[in-house]
Amino acid sequence: MNERAQQGSQVRREVLGDAHVDRAEANTTEFTRPFQEYITEAVWGSLWTRPGLDRRTRSCITLAILTALGRHEEIAMHVRAALGNGVTAAEIAEVLLHTGAYAGVPAANAAFAIGQQVLDELDEQARAD
Repeated sequence: MNERAQQGSQVRREVLGDAHVDRAEANTTEFTRPFQEYITEAVWGSLWTRPGLDRRTRSCITLAILTALGRHEEIAMHVRAALGNGVTAAEIAEVLLHTGAYAGVPAANAAFAIGQQVLDELDEQARAD
């Protein structure tokens, strides 16, 4: 593994958590291995490690883009990542609201529903602990 891939693996774990990365790695096949290697090196090792934006800002941008594109399957994971990167629930709501004005109300409505589900799950976990 080259240095960029190593950095990417570290950042990916820091942002998404060990459990997510471990699942992704466990589900990797010979067919999907090139894609997993690509996102680890290019996305996590080249983009998320750049000094121009902090992780909070990158998380906000990621949520806005996922919302705008209707990539609902990725929103919950990145709401959790944003919270881990120091973005507050109120700030996440502002990102989704702002995105709705430019990307459309249906996209923001779906993202709000997913975001609320994540916040509810985390509240339940906190009360159980």
